[in-house]
Amino acid sequence: MKVNRELIVRTALELLDEIGLEALTLRQLATRLGIQAPTLYWHFKSKESLINDMATLVLAGASSDLVPTKDTDDWTAWVMAFGQGIRKNLLKYRDGGRMVEGSRLTNALFQETTENIGAHLLKSGLTHRQAVVLMSTVYMFTLSFVVEEQAVFPRPGERSPDYDMEERNKQLDAAKLPFMRKAGPVLFDQFDRRYKESMKLIVAGAEATVRTT
Repeated sequence: MKVNRELIVRTALELLDEIGLEALTLRQLATRLGIQAPTLYWHFKSKESLINDMATLVLAGASSDLVPTKDTDDWTAWVMAFGQGIRKNLLKYRDGGRMVEGSRLTNALFQETTENIGAHLLKSGLTHRQAVVLMSTVYMFTLSFVVEEQAVFPRPGERSPDYDMEERNKQLDAAKLPFMRKAGPVLFDQFDRRYKESMKLIVAGAEATVRTT
């Protein structure tokens, strides 16, 4: 089989869905592709370099989801779409959050989209620093949120036994820890709802900051 970097990366994402990030190795990927390991090593010297390209492909492919579906001058809509679009695309892949977290992008396609978003924030009156800090806050929060979400649900609808709610409640004394016992359903269920609520808090804080500067 004749392989190129894009074919290797897309196959790696398919394999990631099957076996997870820890189990993913260059040797296993070479076997899936039907090539010898040295051929794969010619394209990628390490698992880290492969993951960088995987993360780059995922974020670059998310471009249409990172902006509002309808053009608007409301900068808060651009911020919400940015966060929700990142989360949507990370959740397409098993361990998607952990794969992208800490990776180094290998091209500027994702930045082309964030440049567009940043331009709309500046046009709406945010300073350059406010826009950068806000977008980076949303980006980092979303990555961390998805990492936690995928720890609970490694695959959509499949809860990890490590997050069994009944077992959790057995470990929390209802008399001593009533707040944390009641927090379980908020923390470990209905992630869509909690993400939207969290983003609204971030945006509300940003709005208050912009009004006072």
